[in-house]
Amino acid sequence: MLNIETDLVRQWVEQAVLGLGLCPFAGEHWRAGRVRLAVTRAASEDLLLDDLRAEIATLDTTDSALLETTLLIIPNLLREFEDYNQFLDRVDELLDAHGWTGQFQIASFHPDYQFAGTQSDDPENLTNRSPYPILHVLRESTLSRVLSEHPDPEQIPETNIATLRALSEERRRQIFGISSET
Repeated sequence: MLNIETDLVRQWVEQAVLGLGLCPFAGEHWRAGRVRLAVTRAASEDLLLDDLRAEIATLDTTDSALLETTLLIIPNLLREFEDYNQFLDRVDELLDAHGWTGQFQIASFHPDYQFAGTQSDDPENLTNRSPYPILHVLRESTLSRVLSEHPDPEQIPETNIATLRALSEERRRQIFGISSET
């Protein structure tokens, strides 16, 4: 069953992540249907950790040819970026506790994502801004493989920043639902 959260995240993936080429590795898995969009209805951080653990366990026991990655969408918690950022420490503890460090990693996305040393309206922050807080569970083995096959993986962040800076404010608003100064 589709819902507003998955619809908005699907639109964000298609317009921003794929449409702008922010992740050069995502298209193959997205088109093949190997990206799971899961919505947590957790009402506490502990319940959120339980849902995250279940999602990682699902990936751990499912062949990557069937399911490569999960975007865990968090509509009801961690609305403040600082709270979200602090919660990532608990995520690392969860990975350690289950022996998943080195097997899975979490990429973080948030509506108010802000890199250290940037202003909140800096287009650079859009690389990690999403409609809801999201924990993106990635397989380390896949990440290592695609990075080794990419001609210049170190250039990806700089290319993304340049892409976002080159967008008009109107285009940023269309894609991200916000405006930001260049």
